[in-house]
Amino acid sequence: MTKGQINTLSWILVAIFTVVNLVWRLVPDALPPLVVIALITLLPFVFVFVHGSVNYRFRDMLVFVAIALVVSNIFENMSILTGFPFGHYYYTDGLGPKLFLVPILIGPAYIGTGYLSWMLARVILGGTKQRLPGFSILTVPVLASFLMVSWDLSFDPIASTINHNWIWEQGGNYFGVPFSNFMGWFLTVFVFFQLFALYLRGRQNADAQVQPVSREYWLQAVVFYGVTALGITLNIMTQTTNAIIADATGVLWQTQDIYVVSGLVSIFTMIAFTVLSLMKIAELPTAVRNTVGQVRSALNAK
Repeated sequence: MTKGQINTLSWILVAIFTVVNLVWRLVPDALPPLVVIALITLLPFVFVFVHGSVNYRFRDMLVFVAIALVVSNIFENMSILTGFPFGHYYYTDGLGPKLFLVPILIGPAYIGTGYLSWMLARVILGGTKQRLPGFSILTVPVLASFLMVSWDLSFDPIASTINHNWIWEQGGNYFGVPFSNFMGWFLTVFVFFQLFALYLRGRQNADAQVQPVSREYWLQAVVFYGVTALGITLNIMTQTTNAIIADATGVLWQTQDIYVVSGLVSIFTMIAFTVLSLMKIAELPTAVRNTVGQVRSALNAK
């Protein structure tokens, strides 16, 4: 597949994801909930391989997927059994079939949003010209982890307390979600981001230095992440019916409060990161001319 075809396919995935998000938020009954959740989860997963093929080798994406799947599934199952690191919870049947105690869709969700968070972290920290130079082997995973947890912070009370896709057995101060959940999320995603960073640093071939040719490449990932945030924020306008709902411990919450606060959190975390990334993209040169041949020439010159 040529770069032009990859570019077109990437934008098509962004467009489909945007439409699905808007339909889901503006016309909630248009599609069955599980179908919407599957699309919202699998479209970013496909985007990982299409978009990632420009800047990474296929085997690199397979490594990223493998690390994210293994680490997230281990931590998720361990927490369901022991309470560490997220807290005590269990998944209902709302997310479909499970791998051990965790729905199969959870793995692709980590991978899709994890990749977007990774790419935004690279943009914000200026890691677009060279693969993880210097301290970026640590700073990119740390920032990517904050970007990822911002997503969970924005939707977890909706998915758990309101939609009952999973149940927090001991409740929590954040609309029925415990503080430990977000610390557990940070630990989990940091582990697989850091492992991927170490893998990339260990690569010793010239192909590892291939670069995208334009700002458009970075813009696609940023828009994808931003649309995810926008979908959550739209709940403020579309979810106008207020109801009283109880968490697993019997504490009562107002659904309108949950939607509004989750939307505000999304605006001032995910959308803020999106805006910052767009500013950074605007500062990039129009085209990046680092090709494999140039890198090899530079290496031969040494």
